[in-house]
Amino acid sequence: MPRSVNSVASRARRKKILKLTRGQFGRRKNVWTVAKNSYEKGQLYAYRDRRTKKRNFRALWIVRINAAVRPFGMSYSVFMGKLHQNNIEINRKVLADLALNNPDAFKAIVEKVQA
Repeated sequence: MPRSVNSVASRARRKKILKLTRGQFGRRKNVWTVAKNSYEKGQLYAYRDRRTKKRNFRALWIVRINAAVRPFGMSYSVFMGKLHQNNIEINRKVLADLALNNPDAFKAIVEKVQA
């Protein structure tokens, strides 16, 4: 019995990966083994960095809030502590956005916390 190989499916599988690596540098875009490894590594980085992105943004929001409350004579930790004491439940993302784009509203929150 002759050997049966499904070259149609094999080629389709390779073409799919090569299409996904289009735009990469050097042999990563057109050599099958290099492209396959590059694609798999890229998927691992994407998975990992979806989690890292959340950490990075939280750190950015904290830095922005800290910078915004310093002129009022408070540190970030004191400000957040007073927010919780006064039962004001605004998350860091919204606070950082207010501090950056709407300083009057942020100032009102700080004054309410200080009172």
